[in-house]
Amino acid sequence: MHALKREPNDHVGAGNATVHKTPHGPVDVSDTAKPEGVPRYPEQAQTGTSVQTHHHARIHEHADTEPQKHLRHQMGRASLQDDEPTFGTKRSASQELSDMDVKRFKADPDEASGQEDAPPTLPFTVPFPDKPAVLEERAGDIEYRVVNNDGSRESTITLTGLKCLFQKQLPKMPKDYIARLVYDRNHLSIAIIKLPLEVIGGICYRPFHARKFAEIVFCAVSSDQQVKGYGAHIMSHLKDYVRATSPVMHFLTYADNYATGYFQKQGFTKAVSLDKALWMGYIKDYEGGTLMQCSMLPRVRYLEAGRMLLKQKEAVLAKIRPLSRSHIVHPPPPQWSGAGGVHPIDPLSIPAIRATGWCPAMDEMARAPRHGPHFTELRRFLYQMQNHKQAWPFLHPVNRDEVPDYYTVIKEPMDLSTMEERLTQDMYTGPQELVRDMKLIFDNCRKYNDATTIYSKCAAKLEKYMWTLVKEVPEWHNLLDEQAS
Repeated sequence: MHALKREPNDHVGAGNATVHKTPHGPVDVSDTAKPEGVPRYPEQAQTGTSVQTHHHARIHEHADTEPQKHLRHQMGRASLQDDEPTFGTKRSASQELSDMDVKRFKADPDEASGQEDAPPTLPFTVPFPDKPAVLEERAGDIEYRVVNNDGSRESTITLTGLKCLFQKQLPKMPKDYIARLVYDRNHLSIAIIKLPLEVIGGICYRPFHARKFAEIVFCAVSSDQQVKGYGAHIMSHLKDYVRATSPVMHFLTYADNYATGYFQKQGFTKAVSLDKALWMGYIKDYEGGTLMQCSMLPRVRYLEAGRMLLKQKEAVLAKIRPLSRSHIVHPPPPQWSGAGGVHPIDPLSIPAIRATGWCPAMDEMARAPRHGPHFTELRRFLYQMQNHKQAWPFLHPVNRDEVPDYYTVIKEPMDLSTMEERLTQDMYTGPQELVRDMKLIFDNCRKYNDATTIYSKCAAKLEKYMWTLVKEVPEWHNLLDEQAS
């Protein structure tokens, strides 16, 4: 899900880790033993870093029962009476309440008792379809644990399970590099545990408390456990946990082309607004990856975000209904109610349809394809080129600040991200135009760079791979004539 190439660095090696279970399922690596006065969130993670997860339970809008509400009300009254001062002398006449004050505070005892005993008003409950991951956690079949490398046998088993999972799901990453980061004491991991102790998913991240951001290093779910909502649910757990236990409010991660869609659904964006001075040099710059950022909101509980959005949608629809008739279900036309069966009729002869302003041209526009006939195969071809290991120099436009004279030499620049934008805007009507722009990339590279440079070598290998892909499509064989030219 999150396969990225990253240069190894000199992190601390593997040790052991500690995880404590809560009676509700998730693991507490508790910090209750910390003495008072010790900072809760040091700038660097240390051995024995305290972590705690919160068990996700469905929140009911009216959790208090009537006896509990009545008992709490009585306790509040008793505490108020205990706090009132008592005096041994009688209050003077000047301190007596005036008639207006008496009238202001006078209340019908029957009304007061009725208000006290009245049941609370229950808000409208919006039904929310929970994902299998939420249902399994609620049933106790899975749990979410936050672990770090601080010595216990159970945490070592969990971290080893995460290491094996990342190595299997991220085959492009060096295995020893994955192991070093998972066991590194500066990194924390949140794991999905299927009881008794099977790791089926997880996220490894490194927090930078002083800079208020964290880097997500690895993110993966077992291939046989996907499409159950595990990926989205563990990301929500991570956001709520990190926000509740640290000053971190931003996530940064490098995602490949297959993972950007997942991260966008989880609130990440390619537009990085975090100041470069905060993160530049602290996270590794990946080759072929897209840097993405997620900024958390302090007042949002992300485990309940889906339910909250559904309530907001229902509130908006409730405001629209008095002004709209789209929710009204009309009876079928009288021509269909007879015994003769269903007969074709003119839709505009039905008053309700005619009142909406509909016309047959709208149906034709709705059924028209959004893209050209070659869009799907062109997109597949372009994605294969983008994910080739030699494509990294050509993924994005050349930085004008880093190479000032590039645009003086190259009059018609081109790169793979620009080609993707053109494809999305239907600027390629066929494979000929796409291959022409691809060749332009290679020609520009050879024109600006010497043949002995790494860039020219990458261009030669990627161009060879392009013609291999062209040969695999019989309808594109006419393009092979351009290879000789």
